[in-house]
Amino acid sequence: MLALISLEVHRQNCLISLRRLDIKSLLCGVDLGGTKVVCALVTRKGEIVARNEIRGHKALTADQTVHAVSSHIEQLLSEANISKEEIQGIGVGACGHVNHDTGIVITNSQLRDFRSYPLAQKLSEAVGLDVVIDNDANAQAYAEYLFGSAQGFFTAAFVTVSTGIGAGYVINGRLFRGSSGIAGEVGHTIINPHSTIRCGCGNYGCLFAHAAGQSLPQVVGQKLLQPGVETHIEFSKLDDLEINGELIGKGFEEGDPLCTEIVMEYADYLGIGLQNLFQMIDPDVIVIGGGLTNWGERYLDRIRTRFYRTAGRMLSHPLEIRLAKLLANAAVIGAAALVMEPK
Repeated sequence: MLALISLEVHRQNCLISLRRLDIKSLLCGVDLGGTKVVCALVTRKGEIVARNEIRGHKALTADQTVHAVSSHIEQLLSEANISKEEIQGIGVGACGHVNHDTGIVITNSQLRDFRSYPLAQKLSEAVGLDVVIDNDANAQAYAEYLFGSAQGFFTAAFVTVSTGIGAGYVINGRLFRGSSGIAGEVGHTIINPHSTIRCGCGNYGCLFAHAAGQSLPQVVGQKLLQPGVETHIEFSKLDDLEINGELIGKGFEEGDPLCTEIVMEYADYLGIGLQNLFQMIDPDVIVIGGGLTNWGERYLDRIRTRFYRTAGRMLSHPLEIRLAKLLANAAVIGAAALVMEPK
């Protein structure tokens, strides 16, 4: 199984950076996503000084994934020539419903084996360090609040649009998690009760089902059944893993009619989802990030247009929708920063 894992370590950057750092300021972050796992050593200023990646973990059990993460953390520390005692702790940002207080992954529609799984306890036992976990969107929200596009705002919402869709809220300078830790799961709000597209959670019509990368094979399949569909892509020759955000984005760039329709539809649904989020918490700023934001300015402009049109006169202040600053590194930086969060 572990042969499926690939490792990428930026050794030179690690050694150069650590020579000028107080090593005791280092934190360890883990971004446990649906596509890959990123492990990194991070400073208290949000700078990554070493990182590596695990891919193929969907084929592993939860225990095997913890073992792989533990091994990669050990390798980072070994190559940086520092001991575990010099790391303040490990923070994990995990996809799915996560209870921050208990350290348990409650449910996960992307990693099936992570259900009611005591991730914090298991990883702490494997590595020998204190571990704190949270939803990956909360981790990204905290990173953008501390170091990125939400700096300077008291109340901010971060929405990640990638394989799945999640959100994290910082209210009056603190992460808001709700009573069981699942606040922010905007991807599982139902925006189309008549939908025939099923979300990974089991419901139909979730924002996740209409605007996330994991739903693209279903969306494409349903659209191909409609009469008069135009596309230059031979979808019938592709499997579900190949029908992803990168493929649709490339088709969108090239003017493929079906890809363009999907991207614009995804943007409209996300704009409506952001309007619902705005009505619930009235943030000072909304930051959006994740892989699907690579679809470009036309996609982003469509999201903003739909949001402002739908929110209309309910907007009492010029709420800005910003693109995330930390991009692909937001989750692992935010995960590490969870170790610094005030109790």
